[in-house]
Parts: sequence; C-alpha cells; structure tokens
Amino acid sequence: MARFSRIEVANVMQQTGLVPLFFSDDIDKSKKIIRACYDGGARLLEFTARGDFAHEIFSELIKYTIKEMPQMIMGVGSVVDAAQASLYMSLGANFVVTPVLREDIALICNRRKILWSAGCGSLQEIARAEELGCEIVKLFPGGTYGPSFVKAIKGPQPWTSLMPTGGVSPEKENLKAWFEAGVACVGMGSKLISKEIIQNEDYEKLQRLTENTIDIIKEVKQKKLRA
Repeated sequence: MARFSRIEVANVMQQTGLVPLFFSDDIDKSKKIIRACYDGGARLLEFTARGDFAHEIFSELIKYTIKEMPQMIMGVGSVVDAAQASLYMSLGANFVVTPVLREDIALICNRRKILWSAGCGSLQEIARAEELGCEIVKLFPGGTYGPSFVKAIKGPQPWTSLMPTGGVSPEKENLKAWFEAGVACVGMGSKLISKEIIQNEDYEKLQRLTENTIDIIKEVKQKKLRA
C-alpha cells in the first residue's frame, strides 16, 4: 500500500523538480544509488521495471527506503498494463509511470488514488490523459519534442503539468530551457545515473551531481518567478 497520496507525490515532484530513474538487477548497488540520490536532495525515485524479476528487486528496495529513508517516495516506471501496475501497487509503489497512454492503468490507479503519469507525445494524448485524471503528464521521448513543444502546449493549456523524460541532462542550459518553457519537473535517467557511475560505484559523484542538478532547478525556477 502506498504511503504517500497522489497529491503529496505531485507536490514533491513540483517542489524538487527532479525524478531520477534507473534499473539495476543488483540490490546492493541499487540501495547505494538510492542513498546517493537521497543524500543529494532527491525525494522521489522511479525504478524502471524492465528486467526479469524486477518486482522482487523493487520489493526489497521499497522496504529498505521505508526503514532507512522514510521521506523517499518510491515509484515504478515502464509499466505497460494494469496487471503490472496492480502488482507494483501491492508492493507499495507510490506512483506509476507509463511509456504510453493506457486507460486500463488510469482506471486501476485512480481506484486506489495512486498518482500515475502517462507517456504522451501529442496534444490529443495529453488532453485525454488529463481527462482520465493524470495530474502530471510524462512527455516521452522528451528529446524528440524539446522545450519548444512544451511552450506550445502551455499556450492553449496553461494548466497542463508536464514531465519530460529523455533528452534531459544535468547541464544548466538544458535544464534552463526546459523549466523556462514551463515544465513541472523532469525525469532523468542515464544522464544522471550513468553506466560509468554504476560500474565505478562512484556514489559520491552521483550525490554531488544530484545536488547540483536540484540547485540549478531551484535557481532557474526562482529567476522565472521574479521575471
């Protein structure tokens, strides 16, 4: 059962502006990755369920965070159908992220008041996701559309909250472009939790990178508010 309501999750997404995401089949390394992100200021993490027996790994990780990092909001990504969403919600997932718009996932998440973020790539899909109760829409793949697409969407739909995933990096200019365009938050995978960091087990670097990324996001958002 989720420990955080969908409203709480949405608020933290918008407050921190960053949702790190990764998959590893190594539980020990995964715990260290989560700890590094947490110590760097991240308060959400999306575990991308792409490998065999991924739910078993997720189960261990969410128990670990509840005990060691109670403020960390663990969710699951790459969810493709309602059955998979239900499995992870039964393990304690606090939010569900999908690569595509699936109405069956919307129904099952809404029934249990779990935040879900649908992967959308058009204004029509975004509008439909919002009609189905999607609070923060995942723009995917973000790099294909870019900040100009976000700005165009926010014109006719200023109420829309978007989270691009893919095409987002920790560099200031990249983050500045996205947040000035109007995104609510960004999802960041290999550009943040890189293969090099995982292979070298350089968790101090990951912590610094996470902290720096969040600082940049805060700075950009504050400047936008003052503009």
